[in-house]
Amino acid sequence: MCELTVTIPDEQASALNVPPEKAAEELRMLAAVKLFELERLSSGAAAEFAGVSKPVFLQRLADYGVATFRQTQEEIDEEMRNA
Repeated sequence: MCELTVTIPDEQASALNVPPEKAAEELRMLAAVKLFELERLSSGAAAEFAGVSKPVFLQRLADYGVATFRQTQEEIDEEMRNA
């Protein structure tokens, strides 16, 4: 397991809008969401990275403005034609 230590100035840490003892959890969630959004991690791997269950991770994506499902308009149109 890789362990990272991050030092954050108090002014920026307050921007997380969480108590200091929850800052590490929030940063892990933020990183997991971004890695999922960039398609670097699957939803299951991102959930594990964030330290939450997959259903919780998928629910939390909306809190960060990230779509749960990634389908192109072409894929949606194809599914509609096949329905």
